Amino acid sequence: MSSKLAQTLFNSNGGYAALILRVPVGLILAAHGAQKLFGWFGGYGLEGTGQWMASLGLEPGYLMALMAGSVEFFGGLALVLGLLTRPAALASAFAMLVAIFAVHSDNGLFMANNGYEFALTLFVVSLALVIQGSGRFAMDKVLLERFGGVGR
Repeated sequence: MSSKLAQTLFNSNGGYAALILRVPVGLILAAHGAQKLFGWFGGYGLEGTGQWMASLGLEPGYLMALMAGSVEFFGGLALVLGLLTRPAALASAFAMLVAIFAVHSDNGLFMANNGYEFALTLFVVSLALVIQGSGRFAMDKVLLERFGGVGR
């Protein structure tokens, strides 16, 4: 891997703030993904989520459920670990934009009405992590030291 690519992917000047953003948001995303993929935590699994997505016009529903669930579950786990944080956060931000416009925007802002405030919050935090990176306390730092030429 080129040093420039490694720097772009893994370097971050963030510290505790990145950790504080990454871990709870990653856990929340992973839990939502587990609902979609595995039916955990009261979710409907791929089949049920796929049918629901198809009813919203997100076709093919099963594939959309697989993609959304995978981004949330695996991207969330990556955020918790601080592993490939920028790509995981970018994918999560995109998934939240889809959720905002496909599911929540017609319901207004507030969650009590199934509005977009929660998805917007996850979008903004994900976008901040794309910009800031994972911070010092992350697997990305280990990868940067290994592949980015830092300390060589």
